[in-house]
Amino acid sequence: MSHTSSTKEVPAVGAIPKHIAIIMDGNGRWATKRFLPRVAGHVKGVEAVRGVVEACARRGVSYLTLFAFSSENWRRPAEEVSLLMRLFVTALEKEVAKMHANDIRLKVVGDLTRFDVKLQAMIQAAEEKTALNKGLTVTVCANYGGRWDIVQAANRLQQDLSAAGKAGQAIDEDQLAAYLSMAYAPEPDLFVRTGGETRISNFLLWQLAYSEFYFTDTFWPDFDAAALDLAIASYQHRERRFGRTSAQVSEQSPAQESN
Repeated sequence: MSHTSSTKEVPAVGAIPKHIAIIMDGNGRWATKRFLPRVAGHVKGVEAVRGVVEACARRGVSYLTLFAFSSENWRRPAEEVSLLMRLFVTALEKEVAKMHANDIRLKVVGDLTRFDVKLQAMIQAAEEKTALNKGLTVTVCANYGGRWDIVQAANRLQQDLSAAGKAGQAIDEDQLAAYLSMAYAPEPDLFVRTGGETRISNFLLWQLAYSEFYFTDTFWPDFDAAALDLAIASYQHRERRFGRTSAQVSEQSPAQESN
């Protein structure tokens, strides 16, 4: 399924965002405030993921994208990185069957070649198991970076053009977008970052062009269904103009607004 870019066509806007993207920040600081090791924050953060996935499914969100591990996170202490990898394996072992039973599709995007072979195999198996599910699509961005995404898309497109004898041909937005790692999903309506930081940290640089941003001081382990509802309520009070004037938005038919 292809999705039109918000810079080329005005998407339908509904009361519930179709796609929510989240940077899950604050696990370590949540633990430090409680005089606990950082590992405790990451473990609690996995529990928070489960709750938010369930809440999104109940509220009719179609796509939930979670920034789990950035390409820059390899700079963290080796012990912490190793722990995060083990947590990833454990989460796949425990959660995939539940997600499948609830008609949830799992996707993992990023440069997965740096991960352990066992983890790569688990990711592939989880994606295959849930591939035909029609409910909420949960995307986990792992060893992902927005710049990496654009570069890999450009390289793959260039390779295909060369193979077709079209090397050097000018490309357009639609051609490149089709090669992005999340070409299967519409652009996020709502971007959320927990933990008090107010930057996007190389996350979905292409896809967030017209997303509504919501920043909260709440640390990720404390981000629950009620916190999600606050983010959605904030989104519902935004005027999504996509380059138009307020008057033009006001003239939009109720039928269009309810899509």
